[in-house]
Amino acid sequence: MAFQGSLKELPLADIVQLVAVSGKTGMFALTKGVERGLVYIQNGQITNAKVGAIEGEDAIYALALWNQGEFQFSPGVESESRTITRSNTNLLMEAARRSDEWKILSKRIPGTDAIPVLSPREGTTEPVTLTPHEWGVVARTDGRRSIEEIARASRLSPFEVAKTLYGLVTAELVEVHRPTPPAGGPVEAPAAPAYVPSAGAGSSSVSATQTVTTHSGVFNAVTRGDEKRSLQILCTKVKQEAEGASVSPGDPGIDRLYRQALAEIDKGRGLEVVRELIYTLGHNVTSLRGREAGDAFREKMSPLL
Repeated sequence: MAFQGSLKELPLADIVQLVAVSGKTGMFALTKGVERGLVYIQNGQITNAKVGAIEGEDAIYALALWNQGEFQFSPGVESESRTITRSNTNLLMEAARRSDEWKILSKRIPGTDAIPVLSPREGTTEPVTLTPHEWGVVARTDGRRSIEEIARASRLSPFEVAKTLYGLVTAELVEVHRPTPPAGGPVEAPAAPAYVPSAGAGSSSVSATQTVTTHSGVFNAVTRGDEKRSLQILCTKVKQEAEGASVSPGDPGIDRLYRQALAEIDKGRGLEVVRELIYTLGHNVTSLRGREAGDAFREKMSPLL
């Protein structure tokens, strides 16, 4: 027998458990505005889930963050493929953990449609220390892009970008503004992030201990929206990291590639120059110190790729 209801009254975890305890097979169709998600259950176990281009466990994590919308269960509908093998309990516990974390983030991040703006640090000479992930977000924060747009440009999930911005807001380096609603239009409630698998998943515990320190004046150049200067700064930091990784300050090969990158920026090229410099300097580090050193350098710089 089909049944339906509101996700505001019954979140995903609750409706799944209602069906799971009876060992039913079927499909949940969830809708929130123009978004649509599917969750398949076979004999009480979640076997597949989809939302947008996301499938599997990541889709469950995304749908579990929906705090509004509608659901409808259609019995007897089976998925053609199985993308989930974890038990319902483990899957929903992880989804609940992420949901709880978002409740904390939302105290400073009103939603993934919000727009972060860099805060100038004029009048202070204190250094600014950021992780590579934070630099990657800062470099793409131009006062126009939303968190979702920065996430797409960074190949991160909006959830991960929101977590990074939470720390930057706490450090008073970034302010996050609600988007300006259309004239006469309603103001929507803060949106939970759509979870997209991060390209750097699994490396956060490593990069969290690796930082890049720069002068406040450098951060202010980025804050003022000076794109050319920002790219030059990033190239300089990449060069310094490569020299440190290869234990070869002033290496002529590294310096030559660095100067070529600066010349490309002068010609009007963008962030792809920084990415190319990381790839080529990674090969240099490998040739000078071996594969392990090269891999470590590329992993540290991966948020800028």
